[in-house]
Amino acid sequence: MAEKIEMPKLSDTMEEGVIASWNVKEGDKVESGDVIAEVETDKATMEVEVFDAGTILKIMVQEGDAVPLGGTMAIIGEEGEDISDLLGDESESAEKEEPAEKEEKAEESKSESKKEKAASENGEGKKQSFDPILGDLDKKKESGKEKEKETAEASSDDDGRVKASPLARNMAKDKGIDLADVKGSGPEGRVIKRDIEEYEPSEEKPAASVEVPSFEEAESEDIKVSQMRKAIARRLSESKFSNPHFYETIDVDMEFAIEARKKLNEVSEVKISFNDIVVKAASAALRRHPDVNSSWLGDKIRKHGDVNVAVAVAIDEGLMTPVINHSDKKNLRQISAETKDLAGKARDRKLQPEEMEGSTFTISNLGMFGIEEFTAIINPPNACILAVGAIRDVPVVKDGEVVPGKRMKLTMSSDHRIVDGAKAAAFLNTLRQMLENPLAMML
Repeated sequence: MAEKIEMPKLSDTMEEGVIASWNVKEGDKVESGDVIAEVETDKATMEVEVFDAGTILKIMVQEGDAVPLGGTMAIIGEEGEDISDLLGDESESAEKEEPAEKEEKAEESKSESKKEKAASENGEGKKQSFDPILGDLDKKKESGKEKEKETAEASSDDDGRVKASPLARNMAKDKGIDLADVKGSGPEGRVIKRDIEEYEPSEEKPAASVEVPSFEEAESEDIKVSQMRKAIARRLSESKFSNPHFYETIDVDMEFAIEARKKLNEVSEVKISFNDIVVKAASAALRRHPDVNSSWLGDKIRKHGDVNVAVAVAIDEGLMTPVINHSDKKNLRQISAETKDLAGKARDRKLQPEEMEGSTFTISNLGMFGIEEFTAIINPPNACILAVGAIRDVPVVKDGEVVPGKRMKLTMSSDHRIVDGAKAAAFLNTLRQMLENPLAMML
């Protein structure tokens, strides 16, 4: 018997999936457990398997289309089986929409015809309008134009020449003055001798013409929003507007951390990064400040027993946050190796949902991009997120002298429902002490 293959729930926050690719086509035979499609969710690209053997009778959606949870992806059954009953459900919904669309278009057509009729009536009314007090407006306008024309012609002779006395004409000719540029002071605007004697040509220079280059109009591009970007937009909007954020920034002397990293990389098989050192130091500080390692659960606050730090990884389509579990119990080499492995999976979109769940604290580092300081939005259900800036070469005062220094700014965003300002400050001071004295994080 033919059955629908419906969109399964592949992650806890998934609302719909996008068909990334089909591994089968209509008419293909499949067995139970075969992977028929890859589906892009809000977290990763997952494989969809079939539970029953049969033939793919109909593929209902194309690659790139979004399908809601429980929506029909395809129909499977025996070869040649009639599936009109299953297809009828899909066509009925489309047919129900058609009358509504036709009715809407008819209403729009009526509305447009009424507007056109009203506009034409208004236009005719203007042509035949007559004000009982002002009279015929069109005639008033015409008489005004005629008066203007008569005034303009009053300063010229009947043959179009400017009115001027013979003496003024001869003087203007001798001096090369255009009579049209001279304002007459005689009767009816006639130019007389005094006007020519007192005439001063305008010194205004013509404005320099600037050639404006022409440009071809560039085409805009509409980009379809991916499932990941939709999830990021939804979760961060909820976090920003439902969690009362506040921010605290601290400046850290990284001179000893730089020296420690250099010595560690001389003996370590895995290269230690500054981000690995921050993760280790933050994990140790979280163990000492359990309030920061907490979550808001509505009617209670949960102080987590484990320290699981999520590390933000930038990819082309957005941001992913793989989690390093029990990061407070792991050494720098283990943290570095695990971070590199998870970051690689994130960039290849191969992270599994369980590798992005269960975080108790998040670290976002933009120092490698030259960003000195920024604030980050809390990653629910975490209470806090740490924004790490670049290490800067700055002058600092030591022992009364100005010397070169290595400084890094850390800004923590906190949920004020869970963490107060003093608690956040205490955590940041502990974190600074560990980074400025790397041996302290080993205790």
